[in-house]
Amino acid sequence: MQVLQPAWYTARTKPKHEHIATASLRRHLGLPVFFPRIRLEKVTRRGLVRVAEPLFPCYIFVRCVVEDRVHEIQHLSGISKLVQFGSKYPKVADEIIEELQACFQRDDLISVESRLEPGDEVTVAGGAFAGMSAQVLKSLPAKKRVQILLDILGRPTTVEVGSEAVMLKKNTLADLAPFLAAPASQERLRA
Repeated sequence: MQVLQPAWYTARTKPKHEHIATASLRRHLGLPVFFPRIRLEKVTRRGLVRVAEPLFPCYIFVRCVVEDRVHEIQHLSGISKLVQFGSKYPKVADEIIEELQACFQRDDLISVESRLEPGDEVTVAGGAFAGMSAQVLKSLPAKKRVQILLDILGRPTTVEVGSEAVMLKKNTLADLAPFLAAPASQERLRA
């Protein structure tokens, strides 16, 4: 008789229900769950706000013996289904989850600070120029300010604002991927 070992599997959640699915799996089934999130800044009508978003929207990782738990997992609140190909539920290698967990520490949350470079396209999030598009000319980290080029009344105008008052236009997960991969690759270089 073969003894089945627990492994990591991917569960698809209902949209915006990752946290509900995570809580349900932990509370009702007592299973280990990994739900990596990133904290980043977004421009809203209220200005610049910090939000926590899933690293993999609509997906979480659960460790279990899938043959024993598949029906229980798929009927929990927030879960859509376990990811499967045909009749097989693919395992996620322990090394992959361990590497991700090493980046996220204990709380499954990592903060991503915007790194403004000359030439970056930004949107002004607050103040008199809120909502306007601009280009970064110079980052002044010691003063926590940034020099931007605005088009005011058809003329390019240089303005210095607080770095918290601007938001990168390209602030998607794909744009942040090199930054997120950097800590792990630096660890590999040191080893």
